[in-house]
Amino acid sequence: MNRGPLLALLLVAAPVALPAQGRPSEPWRIVPMAQSSLVLARDGSLIGEVGRARRVSVRLAELPRHLPQAFIAVEDQRFYQHDGVDLVGIAGAIKDAVTAGSLRGASTITQQLVGNMHPEIVDRSDRSLGRKLREQQAAREMERRYSKDQILEAYLNFIDFGHGWNGVEMAARHYFGKGAAELTLAESATLAALPANPPYFDPIANTARARTRRNLVLDLMAQQRYVTAAEAAAAKREPVRTVPRAGYSARAPYFVDVVRIQAERGGVPVTGGGYRIHTTLDPLLQRTADSALADGLRAVEARPGYRHLKHADAPRGRTDYLQGAVVVLDPATGQVRALVGGRDYAESQFNRAVDARRQPGSAFKPFVYAAAIADSIPANEMLADTAIAIPLPNGTTYRPRNSDGAFLGPLTMRDALARSRNTVAVQIALDVGMEAVTAMARAMGVDTPIAPYPSSAIGASVVRPLDLVAAYATLATSGVRAEPVFVLRVEDAAGRTVWTPSRAAPVAAVDPHVAFIVRDMMRDVVDRGTATSVRRTLPSSVPVAGKTGTTNDGTDVWFVGMTPELVGGVWMGFDDPTPIVPGAAGGTLAAPVFARIAAAHHGRRPAAEWEPPVGLVVAELDRVTGQPADMFTPAERRYVEYFLPGTEPGALRVSPWKLFEWGGITF
Repeated sequence: MNRGPLLALLLVAAPVALPAQGRPSEPWRIVPMAQSSLVLARDGSLIGEVGRARRVSVRLAELPRHLPQAFIAVEDQRFYQHDGVDLVGIAGAIKDAVTAGSLRGASTITQQLVGNMHPEIVDRSDRSLGRKLREQQAAREMERRYSKDQILEAYLNFIDFGHGWNGVEMAARHYFGKGAAELTLAESATLAALPANPPYFDPIANTARARTRRNLVLDLMAQQRYVTAAEAAAAKREPVRTVPRAGYSARAPYFVDVVRIQAERGGVPVTGGGYRIHTTLDPLLQRTADSALADGLRAVEARPGYRHLKHADAPRGRTDYLQGAVVVLDPATGQVRALVGGRDYAESQFNRAVDARRQPGSAFKPFVYAAAIADSIPANEMLADTAIAIPLPNGTTYRPRNSDGAFLGPLTMRDALARSRNTVAVQIALDVGMEAVTAMARAMGVDTPIAPYPSSAIGASVVRPLDLVAAYATLATSGVRAEPVFVLRVEDAAGRTVWTPSRAAPVAAVDPHVAFIVRDMMRDVVDRGTATSVRRTLPSSVPVAGKTGTTNDGTDVWFVGMTPELVGGVWMGFDDPTPIVPGAAGGTLAAPVFARIAAAHHGRRPAAEWEPPVGLVVAELDRVTGQPADMFTPAERRYVEYFLPGTEPGALRVSPWKLFEWGGITF
């Protein structure tokens, strides 16, 4: 038998002078503990922490009695009788060593706290006599200076429960999805089983071992009369059941980064811990956004012709695989409901949803069409999808082309948007002026520089994904712009609100009549244009409008869409712009991701319809000619068009009675 540890046990009663040189003083002191601030979703569930340690301290008085009792029963049953060193326990350990040839620990809760709180003085992995004596002397000094309850409270808040979760509050939240104050007897015993060996008794990875150890704790509690035998037996019958996702209702690390930065800019030192940050995030939408984007990116990597590094094959440290970003917000309030800033936060903390600047391609076109409608160009205006050549000031000639390389000839402006014809968008921008297009984009929320060139009409100037989605929300709200909101309020440990972000008042940025017409044109993008893939997931009972975007050579693909209740944008591409795959298009790659998110939100319930504002002129037109339908117009070509007063077809203005003949009505 190894006599070294036994000798250490035999010498505990003798006080030993500890050399002061080369070591910090006061190893008995209970030091302030690094903590986290909790980041909470809009329903109060946990979505993340910020701070130097994953710990939230709680007072002993706030805990159910059976929680500290479980730790005392298994770790230090004479805690309230000894002076920091349990001589009775040591004697029992010596007896076991002599008679059975085995060693068991005799460290008290106070000794464990000293060793864990001051590892630079008392290294508990050190099995030497010197370490044991330093620990015992410091424990006795701690007991002289602090009450038992103070020591027990510090112990419960300090100890490691595995996975980097420190203290009972953090352990309770991550293993059981609740605060420590809400733990049942069985759950408390499960946590008390962990300090002996957190990985070995981990209830997530090693359920059977955790149950055996938990039941031992319950037996000890019954033996020590903390609970009755019947209570212990009932608790032992309960399964060891932990919560999914380690207690997070959703994982949102990029979102958590944003709220941390905003709170700190607001003057709240949340990294120091002890705060609760209440946010706008919707856990269901966040989980759906995460999984839909991940699945969508994997589907792209599986497409024929994909020749790049795949995420699954990337060596550690490589991030040059296909990336993506998602933003979902409530258009009425601007509250951000979900945000994904990249594919793997552990590998790359760069938030592509907030900080990336990418060309939007045709996703920029709604600003062009909004400027045109505001300039009294009606949605049924016939324009030529044809080859054009535009001389530029530098002496070169700009020749926009369509993604399919074809020209379709005369089209209504509505049809040109649905089919995303580049040459038409450029002609419109030249007609109304790029200054008007830029002003419209600015009014709706795009604040990145827009170059005054024709190519900007089809998305050559970069935007931030968050800004683009927020700008689309202006169309969803009939012209009212609301700034994106992430943080609702920040509370301190006592529940007092210490910061509420100031918010700009919503601004009437676009004429509601203009916003309605453009949004209605964008419904055709989904129902019969470049984003029909959305309808394979979302039923026709859910109104959807949106716009696809694909940049030159397929380096960026987008879809930004809206329903009456949410606006969402999806971007895919490489950090270093590179063609994704032959035939890449926003409608086939990005739009299905949005559709899954919207479907998760709406489910099977009916969605409200967008109602036209009072004052619009409405008429039934022929989709091919753009003129009022008559008795000879086939049913499949008939559709309802909306006009600003005075921009409706001349025939309607000449004879108002023809409105009824053609099936039109006036609001």
